Amino acid sequence: MNEILNALKTRRSCRSFKPDMLPQEIIDRICEAGTYAATGMNRQSPVIVAIKDKQVRDRLAEINAKIMGKENFDPFYGAPVVLFVLADTGCPTYQYDGTLVMGNLMLAAHALGIGSCWIHRAKEESFDPEVKAILEKAGITENYEGIGHCVIGYPADAPREAPPRKEGYVRQLG
Repeated sequence: MNEILNALKTRRSCRSFKPDMLPQEIIDRICEAGTYAATGMNRQSPVIVAIKDKQVRDRLAEINAKIMGKENFDPFYGAPVVLFVLADTGCPTYQYDGTLVMGNLMLAAHALGIGSCWIHRAKEESFDPEVKAILEKAGITENYEGIGHCVIGYPADAPREAPPRKEGYVRQLG
C-alpha cells in the first residue's frame, strides 16, 4: 500500500509519552512538514511555536488544565514537546489553515515513529495574559489565535488499532 495512505490509516493519537526529549532534528522535520500544509491562497497564515522548555511546557499545561476545569492533571499526557499552532486572524481561512498544519504535524510524527496528539483549548489559552507574554517572546502578536497543540514524544505504549469506520461515512451522488 502507498506509504501516505498507510500512514493515514494507521496514525493514532498517543496519550502516554516517555519523558525523553526528542532530538532537535526530529522536531525540525515534524515542524517542516507542518509548514507544507495547504493554506488558503498560499497565505501561510499559521505559525508553529515549538516549546521544549520544561518550565514553559508545564505552565502551559497548568493553564490548559485550568481552562478544562481540572487540577493536578497533565492535558499533554507527559509529552516533552508542545507544538503550539496559531494563525493570523487577518486571514479569512486562518482556522482551516491551522487545522491542516495540525494534520501534517501528526502525520509527520507518525511517519517518523513519534507519538502525537491534538490537544484543544489553544484558542482560549491564546487570550490568557500569561500565555500572551510567553508567545510574545516568540514574536507572536495580538493578531494570532491558537488553533491547537500538537504534543509529540516517544510513545510509552503501543498504538491501538483503528476502530472500524462508521456505516455511511462516505455518501455518493451521481
